[in-house]
Amino acid sequence: MDDSDDHGLDDGADPPPVRKIIHVDMDAFYASVEQRDDPALRGKPVAVGGSSRRGVVAAASYEARRFGVRSAMPSITAKRQCPGLIFVPPRFEVYREVSHQIRAIFCDYADEVEPLSLDEAYLDVSADKAGLGSATATARLIRRRIREETGLTASAGVSYNKFIAKLASDQNKPDGLTVIPPGKGAAFVQTLSIRRFHGIGPVTAAKMEGLGVFSGADLAAKDPLWLAEHFGNSAEWLYNLARGIDHRRVKSNRPLKSLGGERTFFNDLITDTEIREALAHVCTVVWDRAVKKGARGRTVTLKLRYADFRTITRAKSVPSPIRDGASLLAVGEAILAPLLPSEQGIRLLGVTLSKFEGEEEEGDEAPAPADLLSLI
Repeated sequence: MDDSDDHGLDDGADPPPVRKIIHVDMDAFYASVEQRDDPALRGKPVAVGGSSRRGVVAAASYEARRFGVRSAMPSITAKRQCPGLIFVPPRFEVYREVSHQIRAIFCDYADEVEPLSLDEAYLDVSADKAGLGSATATARLIRRRIREETGLTASAGVSYNKFIAKLASDQNKPDGLTVIPPGKGAAFVQTLSIRRFHGIGPVTAAKMEGLGVFSGADLAAKDPLWLAEHFGNSAEWLYNLARGIDHRRVKSNRPLKSLGGERTFFNDLITDTEIREALAHVCTVVWDRAVKKGARGRTVTLKLRYADFRTITRAKSVPSPIRDGASLLAVGEAILAPLLPSEQGIRLLGVTLSKFEGEEEEGDEAPAPADLLSLI
């Protein structure tokens, strides 16, 4: 369904009031900013990231995506798939500035705005702050203002909950608007591949496909007992998703769940000394960020990516919040020790701090993504 379906979210007559949620997702954000600022790049396949043999694609324009170029792809693979690919270095300070512009627009239409990253956010427009009459009209105006004020395009999904709004925003990219009204959410969800479901990662999706679950309809056909047998504590969540049910609220000032940093190395780290020195450097940066945010966490997660791109994570929790950088490094060292000597070279090392002081478990909220700083 596209924006020609204009009944939006306001056609329900009697039932109780429903939330009106918009998910706005910028189109190929980093790459689009680069094409906007350099006319020579427009209409051409562009990748934001490093072009060296150690580089990784951070973002790809739609012209590059037609060749199969995707974010997180090694640059050497991207270049092989798209020989005419143009690499540009990232300018995160510019992306942040544009993101602040866009969030200012959001705040004109919603008091509850929940950013997920620099380029996407949920808005709860149930209160109709701007008096536009419908969530669909609000989404149209937001997209128009983004285009006029930043020169960029955004896609939006409008629905009665966060899960469906996010799925809808991806339905007609780029520069699209999809509206899924109450009563049609389950049918929409059940037409989709399970790999489209936000929150179901590649490992879980592969497991589902191995069990004969390829679509939302396949998932909806499974009863709670079957789901519990195969997916444990996630059974109720999966049961609800397949029926278009999601009770999570849009939350502004989202609490920090984790912060971290990672570094990709030009040459693989081989020796124990090199790896430990890299760990110390990343821990220093992470601790500096924790101090600035006043965050004290109890869980440290170490991420290693080997030369063959195999990635592992290991975590360790301590009884009380970590109070200084030396203690953070000590926990990192304790995690790293059993992994040394390394079976092969290490191309990336990352550290994340989580389980912060005062953090409460929230049963109705999915985990927030890590506030991760690239150290490239």
